[in-house]
Amino acid sequence: MRLCSFIPSATEIIYLLGQEDNLFGVTHECDYPQAALDKPNVVTSVFDELQEPSSEEINAVISERLKQGLGIYKIDEEILTTAQPEVIFTQQVCEV
Repeated sequence: MRLCSFIPSATEIIYLLGQEDNLFGVTHECDYPQAALDKPNVVTSVFDELQEPSSEEINAVISERLKQGLGIYKIDEEILTTAQPEVIFTQQVCEV
């Protein structure tokens, strides 16, 4: 089974279950266990391009992306296509 994880907690569980060989992509936030850092990043943050953004910059970016119907994460479609996952572990973004 081919897996991708879009949330760190799912990545940890996949490793705990001994299924890391079936994991073909993770999020930029997946850093545990250490071996997860070697997996391709399917998901990155729109803030990765900004060096230590201020609260004002974060608010402006999020507000603009929401107006455009976009999220705050980017999916690398090339990596996702290459991974060909059968199961993707994800969750909805919480409203704040």
